[in-house]
This record gives sequence, C-alpha cells and structure tokens, in this order.
Amino acid sequence: MKLLKKKNKSDEYIIVIGCGRLGSHLASLLSRDGCSVVIIDKDEKSFSSLEQDFGGFTIEADGIEDEVLREAKIDQADVLVATTDDDNANIMIAQIAKVVYKVPKVIARLHDPNRYKIYQELDIETVSPTILSALEFQNIIARDFEDIEEAN
Repeated sequence: MKLLKKKNKSDEYIIVIGCGRLGSHLASLLSRDGCSVVIIDKDEKSFSSLEQDFGGFTIEADGIEDEVLREAKIDQADVLVATTDDDNANIMIAQIAKVVYKVPKVIARLHDPNRYKIYQELDIETVSPTILSALEFQNIIARDFEDIEEAN
C-alpha cells in the first residue's frame, strides 16, 4: 500500500476562475495561506477586488477557452475552482478540468439549487451559496426557537 504524501501549502497550485466577490476573496485567502494561485476573469477591472497582498497571478481572458486553461497551466493544477456567476460556465469549466485535464480536485459554485442533481451525476463537487444560506437561516431560526422554549 502506497501512502500519499500531503503537499505543503506552498506546493499547492490552484486555479480560480471568476474574480467576482467570491472568487477574489477565495484567491486572496489561498494566496495568504501560501498557495500558488492563478485567477482568471474576462474583466480586468475585477482584479481590483483582490487584496493588496495577493501574491498570485491574474489572467484576463475567458476561463472556458482551452488556450486560456493551458496558459494557466491547468495540467499542473492540484485544484480548480469555478466561481463565475454563470452555472452553465461553471459546469463546463469543471467538466473540462475533471475529464480532459484530470485535475485532482474540481469544485464549482452553484447558484441554482435545482441543478444540484446534474452536478452530482457528473461527480463535480459544488458549493451553493443559496443552499448554505438557507441552511444557516434554518439553524438561526431553530436556535432562536430553542432559546424561547428555554426561557418559558
């Protein structure tokens, strides 16, 4: 049995596609953690959302394009995260990364919870801000009801 050696954070190469609020914050956090990060976005202005200490690289281009992914060295990536505002783009990028380039860990942002099953069938890990927010609201409401019951 072969044991896999865990990489140091500085050895982790991560590509983030989409430099909106989520993508820029994630890329900044990962960079601060010492990961090698490349972030791709069509709009150069979006890179201004990155924190000033962001130590990664930026590519102004469409992250769906194969040439752009190769420029970002997707064949060397340990992780790819698709965080655009477009579910169709995210699923396409995730499939390309997973199937064509065999990126070990692929994660996609999912806006529409009704599409969750499609991502599951394609074996793509997802994070849905809508689902996470609903669960947190549910937890807060349940906690508040417990507090009310204890007070009575």
